[in-house]
Amino acid sequence: MTMNAVVQVLVFVGVLLALVKPLGWYMARVYEGKPVGLDCLLGPVERALYRLCGVRPDKEMNWKNYGAAMLLFNAVGFFFLYGLQRLQSLLPLNPANLGGVAPDLAFNTAASFVTNTNWQAYGGETTLISPTQMLGLTVQNFVSAATGMAVLVALIRGLSRNTSTTLGNFWSDLARSTLYILLPLSLLLSLLLVSQGVVQTFDSYQTATLLQPVMNEQGNSKIKPTEQVLAVGPAASQIAIKQLGTNGGGFFNANSAHPFENPTPCTNFLEVLAMVLIPASLCYTFGVMVDDTRQGWALLMAMMILLLPFVAIGLSAEQSGNSLLTAAGVDQLSQAGQAGGNTEGKETRFGITGSALWSVVTTAASNGAVNSMHDSYTPLGGLVPLFLMQFGEVVFGGVGSGLYGMIVFAIIAVFISGLMVGRTPEYLGKKIEPYEMKMAALLILIMPIIVLSFTALAISTETGRSSIFNPGSHGFSEILYAYTSQGNNNGSAFAGLNVNTPFYNLTGGIAMLISRFWLAISILALAGALARKKLVPAGPGTLPTHTPLFVVLLISVVVMVGALTFLPALALGPIVEELMIRGS
Repeated sequence: MTMNAVVQVLVFVGVLLALVKPLGWYMARVYEGKPVGLDCLLGPVERALYRLCGVRPDKEMNWKNYGAAMLLFNAVGFFFLYGLQRLQSLLPLNPANLGGVAPDLAFNTAASFVTNTNWQAYGGETTLISPTQMLGLTVQNFVSAATGMAVLVALIRGLSRNTSTTLGNFWSDLARSTLYILLPLSLLLSLLLVSQGVVQTFDSYQTATLLQPVMNEQGNSKIKPTEQVLAVGPAASQIAIKQLGTNGGGFFNANSAHPFENPTPCTNFLEVLAMVLIPASLCYTFGVMVDDTRQGWALLMAMMILLLPFVAIGLSAEQSGNSLLTAAGVDQLSQAGQAGGNTEGKETRFGITGSALWSVVTTAASNGAVNSMHDSYTPLGGLVPLFLMQFGEVVFGGVGSGLYGMIVFAIIAVFISGLMVGRTPEYLGKKIEPYEMKMAALLILIMPIIVLSFTALAISTETGRSSIFNPGSHGFSEILYAYTSQGNNNGSAFAGLNVNTPFYNLTGGIAMLISRFWLAISILALAGALARKKLVPAGPGTLPTHTPLFVVLLISVVVMVGALTFLPALALGPIVEELMIRGS
């Protein structure tokens, strides 16, 4: 790693850690119903929403009612978004006269945005009009993120309450997550992005005169266009929540590599920071709500310790360049003051460091936004984001979903430690018994089953293989990455694979729906079981879960589960590809 890269990483980590405590404290007060300074402005809006929807926010729900409300709300959102896409040709603000979206693609996109995945098998500016982007995608960016946060808060209440049958009110948690956390942060980030040149407009598409017209082929003839139509729209508002809500879906096809979404190194830093800001801060929120902030810091340190080695590996792999080009005598030029390396597929305004850091953070945070082409990374550089997702998106992960996944791993870690010393394991004063371990086992098995099953189906059928542009191990990596991304509700793509087909749209949509809602219901069932238990005082045999020893144990469990599950598949893809390159 170059000194330039080290400085960028240190600044990123330093700013993130400085913001964790104040934002985490604020979010804890939001969920505990305490004054947060915005009550006089947003309180009337919140109460009006409850009256309009007939909701009693003080009426608490058991885990089944909480889960039913969550599923009902998201089902309505799914069908609304599907219908909006199919009928968008009838809507106003359609300067390009785009038609309705095909049924299989509309299904995939609706499943993607409702599940906080934001997998995109289409080009944003050539497929969806502004009303669809705003009323459909941007709204789901808010409420899908708020859903994950609500499920997390229910689990925290399950851990902190004593012999309780309720977990709070889903509608209240959803509304407060949106109004008091996501909306203010998104407004602030939107203003910062607009100040840097991110577009936010309802104007018609703009036509620009090319300074250097280039001859290109169109059909059987060659043409030399002198003008280019530039798609514009209300992008900044969607970009802000796509990053803060760990959504990742871009307004434009090029996603965060597009200059209208991410024009400067400053916006690049703000957007990569926004990906992990709420997931990291929720760790402190967790500590405050269980009345022991050390617990939150322990989980945050585990996430950070897991992240940083992958940042170093990813940066080193890309800065080392392509060994095949080096062997052929090709000079892989340096750029932007950085050492030479693999610059293919990367924006020159961000360089290798800005691109590689983004690729690691976006897959660790279950965000999925990209500012470079992951398919053009070296095999080792491409393995890093792939393996991070296969940890189960718990290294920060999505807003809410990442932390509740890490808490499940913490429960497994204390269970393993209990087996070692022959005692009933406890986590935060709750005894971990067979039912809790069944739920935890289910939670860590759902994702690998979905990912590996659909990958096997795709490579064993002609329909699945026909979409591969790159044969061999790289083609296998592309399919494995696609289902890993969808099965973990990440949304980033390796590219090089034609996924806009009925086969991939339908199987991918199913994978996203199962991975989101089956896990969420299992988390709520676990929360309900924990809430009913008595809080047991810590005894001489209780394993402290805030110490460096427990952090090491937790990290070991996460790595072992990910490695044992996915290393055989990785050996067929990026690992063998790296060995082939080194042996050439």
